[in-house]
Amino acid sequence: MRNLVIGFVLTTLSAPLLLLSQSAQAQDPQQLNIYSARKEALIKPLLDKFAAANNVQINLVTGKADALLARAKSEGRFSPVDIIITTDVGRLTRAKTQGLTQAITYPMPDYAPIHDPDQHWVALTTRNRPIIYHPERIAEGEISSYEDLVKPQYKGRVCIRSSSNIYNQSMVAAMLIQQGEAATLAWAKGMVENFARRPKGGDRDQIKAVVAGICDIAVANTYYLAAMRNADATSAAIANQVKVAWPNQADRGVHLNISGIAIAKHAKQVDVANQLIAYMLSDSAQQWYAQTNHEYPVNPSIAWSDTLQAMGMYKAETVALNQVGELNSKALQIMDKAGWR
Repeated sequence: MRNLVIGFVLTTLSAPLLLLSQSAQAQDPQQLNIYSARKEALIKPLLDKFAAANNVQINLVTGKADALLARAKSEGRFSPVDIIITTDVGRLTRAKTQGLTQAITYPMPDYAPIHDPDQHWVALTTRNRPIIYHPERIAEGEISSYEDLVKPQYKGRVCIRSSSNIYNQSMVAAMLIQQGEAATLAWAKGMVENFARRPKGGDRDQIKAVVAGICDIAVANTYYLAAMRNADATSAAIANQVKVAWPNQADRGVHLNISGIAIAKHAKQVDVANQLIAYMLSDSAQQWYAQTNHEYPVNPSIAWSDTLQAMGMYKAETVALNQVGELNSKALQIMDKAGWR
């Protein structure tokens, strides 16, 4: 884990958000300590702008999501962290359950409906988990639901990450809410029967496996496919060979999850932390997420990137994400019982 201490120089920005008082601008910068599971390139440009506009020095620690939560928990009330930024509602719920967060006092805007009922976290972006397929081996429209993946004709043709992956846990947790335990367990067993290989690697690896012919179908987050299509020429060439099938558009919708932000329980800079959250939900920040990171903005008035638009429109699940987070451990039990490793 790298500990990145970033010092910022005050610059003039057009229409800066929530500027501190002029007297504060003349003082030494306030310190804001952030633990981020998002990679530096995916978050630092926004932090740069906020820091410059508000005379704040941001001390950024990036690392694996679970490791950062474990660090904050072990540090307890002596933890220096003010803000936690991470992916998946499962981790945000875990942080709340473990007493690592506190309520956000910044009033949630009308366009940010995805947040904890007690306001312990709020979504910054959304991402979906559709079905990825190779058009030379799967016909367009052939697969229209997650349930289709367990059909006998797809035996040995499906790639997906392991049961330890939190994206899969949340997807199965959402199924538990909507389908019930018996149907979800039967689906998980059917998936195991149709695995092309023992689950391994990340979402990008599943996409690469489809192109390599290891499998014909994969399940992966849109964020990873979009990132590959906008990366180096080799990655783009691989990603452009697959297509997206939006599952369950006739009923419950594709699984949706989030990246989100929370204020740490023992934060020293609560006011500044709330101001940062306000900035991250602003139009300019939401637009940056959409156009640069190719993530779906939580503000519906912000246009998607061309890459996201090319993937098509979709209907998403409407389950309460806090319930999804609470059922992650149950989902893992279901997958383990099905033999999903």
